[in-house]
Amino acid sequence: MTHVVVVGAGQAGSSLVAKLRNSGFEGEVTLIGAETAPPYQRPPLSKAYLLGDMALDRLYLRPESFYSDNNITLRLGTEVTGIDPVSKAIAIGDEILPYDELVLTTGSAPRRLPAAIGGDLEGVYTVRDLPDVDAMAPEFVEGKSVLIVGGGYIGLEAAAVAAKKGLNVTLVEMADRILQRVASPQTSDYFRALHMGHGVNIIEGVGLSRLTGETRVSGAELANGTTLDVDFVIVGVGIVPGTGLAETAGVALDNGIKTDAEGRTSVDGIWAAGDCASFPYKDTRIRLESVPNAIDQAEVVAQNIMGAGKTYVATPWFWSDQYDVKLQIAGLNAGYDNVVTRDMGDAGISFWYYQGETLLAVDAANAPRDYMVAKRLIEAGKSPSADVVSDPSTVLKDLLKA
Repeated sequence: MTHVVVVGAGQAGSSLVAKLRNSGFEGEVTLIGAETAPPYQRPPLSKAYLLGDMALDRLYLRPESFYSDNNITLRLGTEVTGIDPVSKAIAIGDEILPYDELVLTTGSAPRRLPAAIGGDLEGVYTVRDLPDVDAMAPEFVEGKSVLIVGGGYIGLEAAAVAAKKGLNVTLVEMADRILQRVASPQTSDYFRALHMGHGVNIIEGVGLSRLTGETRVSGAELANGTTLDVDFVIVGVGIVPGTGLAETAGVALDNGIKTDAEGRTSVDGIWAAGDCASFPYKDTRIRLESVPNAIDQAEVVAQNIMGAGKTYVATPWFWSDQYDVKLQIAGLNAGYDNVVTRDMGDAGISFWYYQGETLLAVDAANAPRDYMVAKRLIEAGKSPSADVVSDPSTVLKDLLKA
């Protein structure tokens, strides 16, 4: 009987084992997670859960009984310490667990500030998993001062929660503008204005020199000489893929665990999916850090373990919630040379990315219709002219008929 072992009990791992069973796989299935909580949603952690609007059990992707009901061995609080690809076995401390097919859904980990600049002081947090958020939640007391390091989506979401709870919020971004790595200047301008309208102090183009304090953080020194008094710090400076186990097993890496279009790695019997996996996309290779990718890629790998031979075709989309704004992103904007704005007032605003005459992506803020039409256009390979898109009189859904 084939034994499929999945290492990493996040969105990808949970989706993969569920797809195996839903597709009629009758072999043995083991899902291993380092955390003690059953597989749960991560996006609400820095938003609804931190705000207290979502209870813990609502975070769970599936009831814990789902795993036993479907004959899935769920091993939580368990660290895999090694892989032997020759004998096809993993090590869990002194225990050796054999597998026939191994899937690495090891996700990613947040970048942390170096200890040399105060990154290991008490009161310095990252936002990635349930223990992170549970640890920082008591800090969110009205009137406290928090420093957010990093102006990406994680940092901005944390800033929004802190501002809504009545904290004094300062966000510092070393790049020239917030969201510089992932979005257009137009999108940056929109979110800068949104946050400043809620009282957030945004400092751009200035790095953090160091955090100060004896054992607990109490202040920060910026590269321009500014000093800040802070009660706690949230660090949102990106993530790194979880490739450690794969690397020790001799699996090829390329900005993550390198897979082919079906999810296979360079080592026989080992697959990868989710945040940790890089895969072919059009004429390049990408790694997507998103819930939709984790689910879709994991489900394709599950089917391919069963012999389906399916190619994973990514349809990138993402979202971010800040205050009363829902940002929905379709496509990938890499290589854009023009951005047009469609401003519909109370009906939302969207920013459309073009490379020449080709539509690449859209950022839609409180504009779900714009998002849905753009997503369908991109998936169909259709590119309406920028002038038509930016014209408020254009009925977007008519563009799908062209």
